[in-house]
Amino acid sequence: MAREVADVISDKKGSDIVILDTGKVSSIADYFVIATVESQRQAKAVIDEIEKKLKAHRKTPMSVDGEIDSGWVLLDYGDVIVHIFDPGTRDFYDLEDLWSNAPVLVRIQ
Repeated sequence: MAREVADVISDKKGSDIVILDTGKVSSIADYFVIATVESQRQAKAVIDEIEKKLKAHRKTPMSVDGEIDSGWVLLDYGDVIVHIFDPGTRDFYDLEDLWSNAPVLVRIQ
């Protein structure tokens, strides 16, 4: 599922997409998918497409946190947590550094 989410983000021109294997270092989730979008409009398109694709597999988010205009939206699918950031917010929170002990499985520039 994490790879499918990364592919959706890539198809919608999201950038710097990373899948972290957080299951090896935490019980929060098996994978984090982290990506950057350049605008609120792009963020909405990415989020809508992720929800649409996963709903086709009968997967709906357990929760959605954040607002598109806040610079960070989190989609919690249980085993997979998706983080969609604007560039400044992603730099500020620097999740890859915070979770640096989680192996990087995929990186799509």
